[in-house]
Formats: sequence, structure tokens, C-alpha cells
Amino acid sequence: MKTNTSGAADHRGPLRIGEKVQLTDPKGRLHTIVLEPGREFHTHKGYLAHSALIGASEGTVVHTTGGVPYQVMRPLLEDFVMSMPRGAAVVYPKDAALIVTFGDIFPGATVVEAGVGSGALTLSLLRAVGEKGTVHSFERREEFARIAAGNIEDFFGGAHPAWQLTIGDLSEALPEAYGPGEVDRVVLDMLTPWECLPAVTRALAPGGVLTCYVATVPQLSRMAEAIRESAAYTEPRPMEAMVREWHLDGLAVRPDHRMIAHTGFLLFARRLSDDTTPLELHRRPQGSEPSAVDREAWEGGEITNEAIGVREATGKKLRRVAREAGRRSRVEQAAADENHTRTTEEEQ
Repeated sequence: MKTNTSGAADHRGPLRIGEKVQLTDPKGRLHTIVLEPGREFHTHKGYLAHSALIGASEGTVVHTTGGVPYQVMRPLLEDFVMSMPRGAAVVYPKDAALIVTFGDIFPGATVVEAGVGSGALTLSLLRAVGEKGTVHSFERREEFARIAAGNIEDFFGGAHPAWQLTIGDLSEALPEAYGPGEVDRVVLDMLTPWECLPAVTRALAPGGVLTCYVATVPQLSRMAEAIRESAAYTEPRPMEAMVREWHLDGLAVRPDHRMIAHTGFLLFARRLSDDTTPLELHRRPQGSEPSAVDREAWEGGEITNEAIGVREATGKKLRRVAREAGRRSRVEQAAADENHTRTTEEEQ
């Protein structure tokens, strides 16, 4: 089978032996099979011979012996990730898309990933760096590494030339693999990413992007504080993604009842030069120690906008807002008055 680094196979031409194909029935249920001569796909309403698909064009509709139609497509990366064997929880496509974009994974980049899990995120990273880049995955558990390797080879139809795998602890293995500033991007998907921060900081080039994927608020908070304390990065940028599809059926257009809500938190930060200090942002951290003025205001029963971090509007702004307030009602009232006058004149 002809393979390339943009997907599981060459996505042009007829379907070939050994390719994965996705069959969709009239109820939207998906079935993924590997085309093999002499094999059959069986359902409770007849069967479909693989030979009827081999050599056929993608995007056709075929029927089982019982007359049930099936739409035939090559599976997309999303389809593969959501159905592939899992040794560990996968990074959902919605999060992988943000990691590739906000983490700025570019063709030819040297990317370090830890841990590899089941290889879901690795697939997106490999697609982004291309054949001339490098994705070096570090995984502590050998069984996870084996599953990931199988999934990656399965998707790309063989070993990807840009992928390297090291079984071991990132803190110990990374300094042996790369010198200072030799890594462009780092993606950490692990339980305690702050433990690896010194090794990551040494390997990451100035301007490089550190991306962390964590599941809980305590992990997010602790990693953000570790990044700040290192004084080697820009202010960390946290986010999460929630994706909701819509139901489209005639005039019944509404959000779906189900959605992929919280899966994990993402944290992005950029490596600073060793000879500089982080830019101090002028803002009041919500968890900061209250000042003497704050304490006096609280103890005296006085609560001010300044004490709770709310900016007080200036007199000029208040006057402008006052002019804008009620503008629509005044326009509508003027129109009503004009209509009333016109009607009165016509009656007379």
C-alpha cells in the first residue's frame, strides 16, 4: 500500500487491499474494516463482500445482500483516533487541534512529547512537522509505548520517518538526548509536569513554546506557579475547549443534547532568554496578600471598587454613557410623536 506522512494512506485513487475503510449505515453508525480479499462484512441484514469495495471509488454507496445501503469513506484522523485501541486516555481531536495551533507546531520543527499515551496526539504532531521534522516521544511505561507505536504504524501504513521513541523518565533522558536550546517545542501530557520543568527549560530554545495538558484544576494551578517561579517563561496562558455539535433536521435546528465538554486544561508559555527576566504584568492577582489599605477598608466595613479590583469609571466616561443611555427609546419616542402628529393632521 502506498503511504505518505499526511495520513494513513494515499487518499487518492481507488480503495486498495490493506486499507482501512469506514462504512456508515442509514442511522449514522460507523464501522471500520480493513479490506482483505475473500473477507465479508456481516450485519443482521445481510453481508457485504470486501471484493465489492476493493478497486471502488471512495465516497460511493454500496448495498449488503439484504439491501441495506452503506456509505464508503476512508477514515479521517478524528475517526481513527476515536476508534483506535487505547492503552491510556487519548487527547481528543479538539484539544490536539489547539495544541498544534497555539503550540505553533510547524513543518521541520523538533518537538519533544511526554508521555505518548496511546499515540493520539503524536499523530497530529507528526502530521504537523512532516518528514523533515522530528517528534521525539518519551514514555515511562513500555506497554503504552507499544500500543502507541502500533497505532502510529497502523495510521501511516508503516513507520513514520520523523518519529523517535524513548522509554524512560523525561527528566533523566531529555538532557542525554538534546543539548541546551536544541528543542523548538515541548508538549507535556503527564501527571506531574512540573517535575520535568528544569530539564525542559534547559532543552527548549529561546522563543520556544511549552504546552502542558492536564486534567484537573490543582494540576493547572501548580504547573502555572512552577512556570512563574522558574522565571524562564512568559506569563502562562490557560484555556480549555468545549465543542458542541448542532442538530439539523428541517426546521428542528438546535444544539445537540450531548457535547464533548471538559476533557483537559491547556497551558501555554514561551521560553525566555537566559539573560532576561519575565515581563511584570500590571494587574492585581486574585490570590495576593491584601494591603494595609485593603484590610482597613474591610475591617471598617467599607468596600470600594479599588479594594475589590474594579476600575472606577471617570466622570467623562459616565457622562458619555449617560448620553448613550436611553438613546434608542428617545429615537423611538420621537418617531412615535411624529406618527401621532401626522395621524392627527390627516384626521383633520
